[in-house]
Parts: sequence; structure tokens; C-alpha cells
Amino acid sequence: MENASSVKEFILLGLSENQVIQKICFVMFLFFYMIIMSGNLLIVVTVMSSQHLKSPMYFFLSYLSFVDICYSSVTAPKMIADFLIENKTISFVGCIAQLFGVHFFGCTEIFILTVMAYDRYTAICRPLHYTTLMTRRACDRMLICSWVGGFVHSMVQTLLTSFLPFCGPNKIDHFFCDVHPLLQLACTDTYAVGIIVVANSGMIALSCFFILVVSYIVILVSLKRQTSEGRHKALSTCGSHITVVILFFGPCTFSYIRPSSNLSEDKSVAVFYTVITPMLNPLIYTLRNEEVKNAIKKLWSKE
Repeated sequence: MENASSVKEFILLGLSENQVIQKICFVMFLFFYMIIMSGNLLIVVTVMSSQHLKSPMYFFLSYLSFVDICYSSVTAPKMIADFLIENKTISFVGCIAQLFGVHFFGCTEIFILTVMAYDRYTAICRPLHYTTLMTRRACDRMLICSWVGGFVHSMVQTLLTSFLPFCGPNKIDHFFCDVHPLLQLACTDTYAVGIIVVANSGMIALSCFFILVVSYIVILVSLKRQTSEGRHKALSTCGSHITVVILFFGPCTFSYIRPSSNLSEDKSVAVFYTVITPMLNPLIYTLRNEEVKNAIKKLWSKE
């Protein structure tokens, strides 16, 4: 993708410029990335191969794991490789592509988490209508809407950024290309673009977070009318989802619904939603879910 910029590549400053810390980070983040890939891939394979995990909840869980694999793969391999090389450059086209991927998969994950909350609300608060409301066709439509919503959001962020002129500094104080660091490098007034970017991200994050909060308030109120066994089972599945939502939405909201003023702070927070949360998701969902654990055991026993 070309624009009027004289800058053809950017330099990523990464998490640290200290050589010793970079080597430690290389080992640590390589280990994290291996866990992300193996853990999420295990969930995808388990859900696809198990006859007992065919409910909408596991259908969405498998796609959440797939999105986590893609989401981390947009940033982590480049970040890990940069820990070992001195010249941490990325082309203009590669930078814009990375920006697109981060927002595409990140926003898609937000929508899938929201859809999963609706699934839990329907299962707990409207159990008699669950099978008619959450049909495979309805699940497919919600999933498609999540992907389309992520694509539209990402296109807005990408187009607004890619057509800015970059004619001077090319050092990005981050470990991947993102909107706020690039806005600070543009050699033009980016106030209006910054407002649109924050409004776009903020509208999606806050509206989805509002839906999530309302869903779980209604769920918690309805649980009072259920038996202790039903309450325990519902809280087990909901607890995993709430934990993931907090881990993902907290850092994302901090980074994207406000104008960025401290890039060093932003890139530290970005580690949580690009690496830590995708790594913890499989552990959270498997450790608290007996059905998934049993399905994994059966999968391994076949081999």
C-alpha cells in the first residue's frame, strides 16, 4: 500500500533496548508463543473431533481459540525475532498489514466474546427457547457478523492511518505497528483522525462491554431461582468467560478508548492482550470445564 510518504520503512524500538533483557525476553516470549499455539490448537482439535462438544458454547470457543492463534501470530513472531537482531525494521506495507491484522482479529475476538455472553444468557435465562434461538444457522450468522464487524472496524483504522503522510521520524516506540504510535510520527495534524480512531474503538469496546455487563447481571439475578447444582454449573461456565473478558477488555479499553499520551505505558499494556490473554484462555477454559477436560483425555487416549 503506497501513499505520499517519503518513509518506506519503520524501526520498531520494541520492549527494551537492553541486550541482556532482550535475550531474556526472547526465551520467555518464545515459550509463551509455543503455549499459545499448542493450547489453542488443542482446543480447536478437541472441539472438532469430540462428539460431546457440539453445543454452541464450544462452537464459539473453538473459533475464539482460532482467533487467538491468528491474533498472536500477527505480532509475536516479529517481536520474538526482533529480540535477536539489531536492525528491527518493518516495511511501510508490512507495518500497515500488521496494523490491519491486529485490529481485525482483536475486534473479531471482542465480538465473539460478546456472542458467547449472549449464548450463556440464552442457556441460563431462556432454557426452553435455547434450541430454537441458538440453532447452527443462527450461530453461523453471529460468527459471520463477528468477522465482518472486525473487518469493517479494521478497515476504518487502517485507511485512516495509511493515507497519512510520513516524511520524517520513523522510529515506532512499540513492538508492533499500531494506530497511536503511527499518529505521533505523521507529519501533519492528526487531531481529527485521532478523535475518529478513539471514537471508533471506544464505541465498539464500550457497547460490547455494556452488553456483557447487562447479560451477566441478568444471569446472576436469574440464578437465584435455580437449584444449587444448576447454579454451580452455570457459575462454572460463566466464571471462565467473565475471567477472559476481564483479562482482554481491561487492557484493550485502557489502550484504545483514550488519546494515547504515554507509548511506553501502552506497549507494556499491549503485552497482556496480544500475548498473555491468548496464552491464558485455553488454561482458563479447560481447568474450569470438566467436559473439555474429559474430551481432551479421550482425544489423547485414542492416540
